[in-house]
Amino acid sequence: MLFNTYEPWKFTFAQETSNLEDIKNQNFHDLSKSGQWGIIGVPFDSTCSYHNGSRYAPLVIREASYGFEKFNTNFQKNLDTIFYDFGDSNIINGNCKKTCEIVEENVTDLLTNNINPLIIGGEHSLTLGSIKALAKFYNISEITVIHIDAHRDIIESYQNEKYSHATILRRIHELNPKEIIQIGIRSASKEENDYVKNQKNIQTFTPTDLQSDFNKLINYLKSIKGPIYLTIDMDGLDPSIAPSVGNPTPNGLKSQDIAEVMKIISKKEIIGFDLMEVATNKLGDITAVLAAKFILDFLTLLP
Repeated sequence: MLFNTYEPWKFTFAQETSNLEDIKNQNFHDLSKSGQWGIIGVPFDSTCSYHNGSRYAPLVIREASYGFEKFNTNFQKNLDTIFYDFGDSNIINGNCKKTCEIVEENVTDLLTNNINPLIIGGEHSLTLGSIKALAKFYNISEITVIHIDAHRDIIESYQNEKYSHATILRRIHELNPKEIIQIGIRSASKEENDYVKNQKNIQTFTPTDLQSDFNKLINYLKSIKGPIYLTIDMDGLDPSIAPSVGNPTPNGLKSQDIAEVMKIISKKEIIGFDLMEVATNKLGDITAVLAAKFILDFLTLLP
């Protein structure tokens, strides 16, 4: 293996990894136009504060992916994107910071080989490693982070931990991205809300906002310029359709809301994607099936 990973089994329709040397020798100067994506699973949930089990998600989401066709009837489009599945990242159980460093190392390896990262968590803290790796190849001050979640995840520390699923957006904001757009937020501490109110580069769209005027979000996304990183915490969805998550929260988003967001940003300069917080060890779990569908939708929509 070229990466600090092992292979449980591959996501459906993934290419074989034997072409890595050929990929390495291709001279793509603009990674976002290379058209190649690499899946890495990260089976880590050590800072979980409610429903554990997201460490099993890379396995069950891969298994669920085999229930889908290559043709997407919703978008009337075949899955033509070139993507690879490089297995699961090694982790350090109980050490969030070190595990994020391993993720950063693995994503850096992907980017060095002209492959954009698609990370399957695992808990949401792992996004930090992916974005820190991308910051080595892109100007972080030009990156817009689109964050779909029920929670802000932007508190300074949680349970005396600076590196946690509940602090991840604070650590990312400290890297000084161009903007963070939070979609689906419906649970936050006063400290988090006060922090966001004092920041000029954090925009929030709650489910209530979207029910009142979904086009406001669509128009805002259409206006984004520069590279985009998409991170989805599956608890952003309503628990009636995605119950198996780390912190289920009522009155959430619909699956079609996610599809609409993807349709807009897939036409832009999207440089990375992660999907986090499916928490189940059950094969065929409805939340894992939906997560697999989101990943396939994303890959299908890419130009």
